[in-house]
Formats: sequence, structure tokens, C-alpha cells
Amino acid sequence: MSNTALGRAVSDIERKTPPQRDRAIDGLRALALLAVPTGHWLLGGFTRDSSGALHNASPLSSFAGFAPASWILQMLGIFFLVGGYASVLSFHRREGSTGAWLRGRVARLGRPVLGVTAVWATMIPVLHVLGVPHDTLRTGSTLVIQPLWFVGVYVVVTALTPYCVRAARAMGGWAAAPLLGVVALVDFLRYGPLADSMPSWLSLVNILPGWMFAYQLGVSWGEKRIGRRGAWLLFGGGALLFAALLMVFHYPASMVGVPGEARTNSHPPSLLVLALAAAQSGAAILLRDRIANWLKRPALWAPVVVVNLSAMTILCWHQTAMLAAAVPASFAGRVPGLTTAPDTLAWIGERLAWMPVFAVLLVVIARYARGFEAPWTKATKARRAAAGLLAAGFAVFALGLA
Repeated sequence: MSNTALGRAVSDIERKTPPQRDRAIDGLRALALLAVPTGHWLLGGFTRDSSGALHNASPLSSFAGFAPASWILQMLGIFFLVGGYASVLSFHRREGSTGAWLRGRVARLGRPVLGVTAVWATMIPVLHVLGVPHDTLRTGSTLVIQPLWFVGVYVVVTALTPYCVRAARAMGGWAAAPLLGVVALVDFLRYGPLADSMPSWLSLVNILPGWMFAYQLGVSWGEKRIGRRGAWLLFGGGALLFAALLMVFHYPASMVGVPGEARTNSHPPSLLVLALAAAQSGAAILLRDRIANWLKRPALWAPVVVVNLSAMTILCWHQTAMLAAAVPASFAGRVPGLTTAPDTLAWIGERLAWMPVFAVLLVVIARYARGFEAPWTKATKARRAAAGLLAAGFAVFALGLA
């Protein structure tokens, strides 16, 4: 695209943006979205075995000192905060019933997920015939389905929006405190003096309150029940709790799972995740006006719009973009930054050099995959059923159930 054409596109986006559009919220959502592929591409590596198959690996296994990078790249707290804020505004604007509103939002989330899983279900036998090893297919499938867990959790918390609104009106920003308390109690039981007598499934209790915490904060913010004083409390309190959990209670420093480590903060979320989400949420609320002013510049606003319009495509397909480079490279042997183990400092620089390639591949894929985000008005019931069956089959394969 020429500079003139690019300038026209930027101007066109600016002209079509409604004056009342909350640019700060869109900017925060775009930032959280872009952190997902950046984190997965930078902190997710591969090793290649003697048969040429790829296996997951992480530089964090060798370089624990890089764990603070995950504090920046783990921005799901911001994503759920913004999601709660946007959901409550959408909920109040609804024209039909609450059920109709929820079905519409679930459909928007479900179509891209169904699309990517159905496509991968058809690709697996083709790739197998082309000689891609079974272990590589298993690794790729795991990576593709890995970020999609969030959609299921997000659907559940979205369904609870009416109750979140009631809680926000009754308790303000403190409506999120009971969720924090549940996670703290579960963490005490599974990591405290009674840990050996606790059932293994106990950690799963943290899944809903852990991720709903920031969503409830977003709902309270959207209900105008969190101001600057509350934002400072969130930021300062979250930062202090985060530091205490690391230094006093010795929580793992990485916000993402590290192969070989007995404990993880993210699956399911630990209290450290909520502490980070609180600090991030407080910072986001405090910086809202400044972000909105920055995004009044058309050149900054245009990419935010593009990212938001492709939100689910980015989430669903960014791992496929990385695999589109890594799988062919596995046939060539040791390709630095792609098929070599992430256990040297040189690997970090090599992987950074591959990041633009992954981004270009994602743009190419998104050009075709974005169609899954639009309503499937031309899809027959038979095609939708076939897509559902393919998606289910892929999930069974990716989760190691077959």
C-alpha cells in the first residue's frame, strides 16, 4: 500500500469514527490483544527430536530471570477489565431480552473458534499425508487450542453480567473483593500447611472467580462506581500484594506455565494473577484520559481500529501463523530461533528476528480467516453441523483424548 493510499485509509477510519466512541477502551483492548501473540511467540519455543518432530519448549525453563517479561505480557487482567466495562454498556443499550443479548455475544465469540478448529480438523489428515510427524501435529494442535480456553471462561462471565451489575450497584468496586477472597482461600488450602490433604481438583475452584475478578472491576467501572481514589487503591494494593506473594510467600515468578515446574500461576489462576490484574486495572483507569488523548491522533487510532475489528481472528490464528513458519522449517533441520532449543541467549535474538515473519503470516491468514467473525448468513444448517463435528473432533485430538 502506497503512502497516499495509507493516508487515505487512516483519514477514512478517522472520519467514520463516531464522536462518542470511547477510544481509550478500544486502545486498552488492542494492547491486551497484541500482548497475546507477542507473549506466545516470544515465550513459546520448540525442540526438534531425531525423527524431525517438534515439541513445545520455553526459554523460561533455562532463563528464570526473564520471568518479569511475563508480568508485562500477561494482560488478561486488562482484557477482562475492558470486557466487563464494554459488556455493561452493551447490556444497558440492549433492545431485546437479556437472553437475546447474550446469544448475540456468544455467537460473536463462537464463530471464529468454530472456524479455526474446523479448519484444523481438515488440515490434520492432509498434513499427515504430506509427512508431518504425528508428534508435530499433536504439538501444533495443543498450541492452537491453548488460547481458546479463554473464550469459554469469557462466555460464562458474560452470562453473569446482570448479576455483576447488581453487585456493582450494591457494593461498588468492592464487589470484586469476595472473588479475591475465594482465590486467596483456595491458594491457602492448596499451598499452606494442609496442602498434602487437599484434593487435586481444588485448584479448579479458582477458574471462575480468578478470571471474573477483573471482569467485575470492569463492570463496576462501567457503572461509574470506581473513581481515581479507587483506581489508586487498586494500583497500590495490587502492587503491594504482588510483591508480598513473590518475596514472602514465594509464588512462582512467571505468570505463564513453565515446563517442568510443579506450580503455575495461570492454569488455574493463582492469587498472584489477581494481584497483577488489580495493579493493571488501577493503572488503566488512571491513564484512561491520557490514552484517549493519545488516540485522537489518526495515525495512532487507525491501527487500534484494525486490531479491534480482528480481535477474535488474532486470538484464534496467531499460533497457526507461528506454526506456518516452524513446521516447514522442521523439515530443514536445525533452524535458529524456530527449531532449536530455547536454551541460549542467542535464541532470544533469533526469535525476535522471526517475530515480523510471524506477524506477516498472521496478516495473510487473517485476510481469509476474518470471514469467520462475520455472521454466517450463507451457511446452511448442514454446514454448521459439519463445522461443529469437525471442531469437536479437533478438540478431542488436541486434548489428547484420542
